Amino acid sequence: MRVIAGEARSMPLVTPSGQETRPTQDRIKETLFNMIQMEVPGSVFIDTFAGSGGIGIEALSRGAKHAYFIDNGKEPNACILQNLHKTHFEDMATVIKKDVTMGLRSIHEKEVDLVYIDPPYKEGLYEYTLQTLSQLPYITEYTTIICEAILDEDFSFVEALGFNITREKLYKSNKHVFLKKIK
Repeated sequence: MRVIAGEARSMPLVTPSGQETRPTQDRIKETLFNMIQMEVPGSVFIDTFAGSGGIGIEALSRGAKHAYFIDNGKEPNACILQNLHKTHFEDMATVIKKDVTMGLRSIHEKEVDLVYIDPPYKEGLYEYTLQTLSQLPYITEYTTIICEAILDEDFSFVEALGFNITREKLYKSNKHVFLKKIK
């Protein structure tokens, strides 16, 4: 896994061992960042279930002003810290070693621009995470929330939480679902 573009372009990143994390494939990461390229520069970015931190580091490399990395695993957090050091983005990052709900509640920004959610599949964590986000003051109608999920993941529950699906991008075995808070 590597940084695709920007300041840390082509820099290899370390990933946690084992099957618990699934780093986003480079081509999917590149497609995602091509879709959000105008929103990233100067943004505040949250990478939940961050794993190696590859998505948040990509955002920093492409001009995000600050990124929060939330993961409660010991090895993923060690990888995130190592990758931030390697890419020289430590001063622009906050690593939060907590459960996603506690981690999201510990962020005190006026507004967050982008939130990336990529939890372990089939564990019901999308609804759990979006429920928390729906209650936080820094999530506004201008915040873009992106969920990476398997193709058959059902997001019909989001409207009840106050979100609209604004876009979906399908890949071979997974998808990105883009959400905005209903005004």
